[in-house]
Amino acid sequence: MGRPRTPLLDRARITTTALELVAEQGEFSVPQIARRLGVQTASVYHHVDGRDGIVELMRERVCAAVDTATLEAAPWDEALTAWARSYRAAFAAHPRVIPLLMTSPVRAPKVLEQYEQAVGLLLGAGFAAQDVMPLLTGLENLVLGSALDLSAPETMWELPDETSTPRLARALAAVGAGRAEAAFEAALEGLVAHCRAVLAATKAARPEPHGPQRDG
Repeated sequence: MGRPRTPLLDRARITTTALELVAEQGEFSVPQIARRLGVQTASVYHHVDGRDGIVELMRERVCAAVDTATLEAAPWDEALTAWARSYRAAFAAHPRVIPLLMTSPVRAPKVLEQYEQAVGLLLGAGFAAQDVMPLLTGLENLVLGSALDLSAPETMWELPDETSTPRLARALAAVGAGRAEAAFEAALEGLVAHCRAVLAATKAARPEPHGPQRDG
């Protein structure tokens, strides 16, 4: 018999299977992927660089859903806000993979290109180099935390009755089902406002350019 026209194994199928396992159980292993695909474990290793390589394939797959065109918009604060919302939506579709990605170094070239673009946006806006990564990391923490929040039960506070915690009960009733969205937008607005303040301080600290000196 000849080889099947459709390969039994490739990086795309490995990535899809790993994401399925993580969605089901919050974790994966190379032998589990092999069993689900009906191949030997050694066959999986022919296509990927071990477990770390699969984690990076998952990162690349999830990040491919982020709209990087948002980073080309202007002004910079609107671009950053739109990117954050797209970033959150992409990861909200795969919330259980977030802990795996947050504890593994970023190596995927396509993902690094996206960070390069985000850094370029802030540097081009006038941010000092030393401020860029703290601000982007803060934004990423906000986005990923909010993506996890979207996967949480709508009611995270189970009150036995309203008499023991009346203020909490009133606040929960007032926000209704929009708590996660309202929290994200409030935090995002605060972070972008902080970015604006950092940029303003940086520009104020820079010496004013002087024109050519004239004699006499």
